[in-house]
Order: sequence, then structure tokens, then C-alpha cells
Amino acid sequence: RENSSENILSSVNRLLLHEGRLMLAESTRLLDVYLFLFDDFLLITKIKRNKKKYGGSDTSLIPVCPSLTPELQSFIREGGFCTVLDQPIPLDRLLVRNVEPI
Repeated sequence: RENSSENILSSVNRLLLHEGRLMLAESTRLLDVYLFLFDDFLLITKIKRNKKKYGGSDTSLIPVCPSLTPELQSFIREGGFCTVLDQPIPLDRLLVRNVEPI
């Protein structure tokens, strides 16, 4: 490639279709995750809460991307962040099923 620093998330043709919180059942525990559904893959991130508050008491001054949902903007302002849990899942390899609630 001409640009070796190209990022998988930076495609200008990629569309974010939906995002939101979800509880993921992982063997014996539940994991709080945040999903990003793009038009070509699903990205699962783990929600982490930063124990330290950013520099002052007014967290509303922390810059947050305006295209994020209000829920995620609020979470980031509170010192939270998301880390990628695993490789993105291409939608052509994803199988979705309805299951009964636990």
C-alpha cells in the first residue's frame, strides 16, 4: 500500500449503522461491552472506567466527538474509555440468532 499507516477504522466509505451497550456472557461472568456496528463489520469493545478524574471538577469541558451518542459522550466525560476486545468481525462471517433471556 502507498499509505502503510492506514487505519482499519478510518475508511471514508465505512458507515456506522448502530452503537450501544450490551452485556456479553463470557463463560462464567457477564462483561459490560460497547458495540459498534459498521456496514462491513462489528467491533466489540470493553468498557473501562478510569478511577482518576480529569484535571478539574468541571468535566463538561472535556472535548468529545459530537458524532458519538449522548450515552457514550457522557461516559467519556466521566473518565471512561473503550478498548477493543477482539478483532473486528466481518458481517459476512457473522451469524445472529434470537435467544431466550437468561
